[in-house]
Amino acid sequence: MPDAEPVILDEADAVTERPVVLVVDDAPSSLGLLCDALEGAGYTVLVAADGETALERLDIVAPDAILLDGMMPGLSGFETCRRIKANPAHAHIPVLFMTGLSETPDVLEGFACGGVDYVVKPIRVQEVLARLHTHTRNAFITRMARDAVDVAGMGTVFVDAHGRIAWRSPQAAQWLPLLGPVEHAGQLPRVLTPVLQAGTTLRTATRSGVRLSVRNLGSATLGETMLLLAQERGASTGRLAEAALTPRETEVLSWLAKGKTNRDIADILGMSPRTVNKHLEHIFEKLGVETRAAAAALASGQFD
Repeated sequence: MPDAEPVILDEADAVTERPVVLVVDDAPSSLGLLCDALEGAGYTVLVAADGETALERLDIVAPDAILLDGMMPGLSGFETCRRIKANPAHAHIPVLFMTGLSETPDVLEGFACGGVDYVVKPIRVQEVLARLHTHTRNAFITRMARDAVDVAGMGTVFVDAHGRIAWRSPQAAQWLPLLGPVEHAGQLPRVLTPVLQAGTTLRTATRSGVRLSVRNLGSATLGETMLLLAQERGASTGRLAEAALTPRETEVLSWLAKGKTNRDIADILGMSPRTVNKHLEHIFEKLGVETRAAAAALASGQFD
């Protein structure tokens, strides 16, 4: 079987819709079948013959996952993994070990140094593909969740090439069902179809009367489209009126909207921080929000 040739990506190649997998093994000729299967499954494959080369590859492009041999001459797979996880820029990349070492101490070391899975040689290709798909997708969702904008009343939605919702933030999950019917389960409400055109912004209202702007922010990872949902300024009057806040709760909310901390509000209103926190619990419940930022966003247009 011919040797698997390394694939070197330049900066332009790195911008691709195909997920990238780095395969690290000191005998790449034995991985030809696996690399072919990965390519056939839609991955771009990079190959490194040792740990040092693998770390150099990471200076060129951050792969979506790494398949790493545990035992290699020089820098072992376990030590390579430790160095990958020690770098904040690469710590999020899932590392799957593939090795002939199947004893419990070896497996435990693989997990202890940061691996997310452990595949014993000889490799069963379909098993590797299934595990890789799961870990790659989980890592993607985790990264999107970490980066999502879900503060100050905004929500984020990622839509795949077929118009299906790949991920949505908690705030977006509250708004989407209020925007009307969908063609199929898991897709955007029909009213948002026009915004899938790059660079567009749509202004609409939910069934509860909240006015939203929905902005297409362009392509994200894996070719998905990122939409930003934001409540338009001044659209919260009805919701605040329906909340029926007490005069004291209204005072607390007004200072919260001005960026004051609990201690600041307590000093201004002559109460304890504990009492302020109790008022905020009631305010959040009445407004149907979970965070200070969301409550402040609803109130910002009313107390300027």
